[in-house]
Amino acid sequence: MSARPTDDLFVRYMTAFQASTEHTTGCPACQADQPCESGAPLYERFARLQDAYNARKKQR
Repeated sequence: MSARPTDDLFVRYMTAFQASTEHTTGCPACQADQPCESGAPLYERFARLQDAYNARKKQR
């Protein structure tokens, strides 16, 4: 029995989601939809990977 191949895009997408969520939890500026200097890149990475993942799912 072989292991299921890892979906690298999904793993990166979920890792970015976790990083963004963890940051936002402790950052009042990001909670108020005013991304701070360190939170903005985290959210942008998450959004970019989410878009890529969703686009790939539509192609399948």
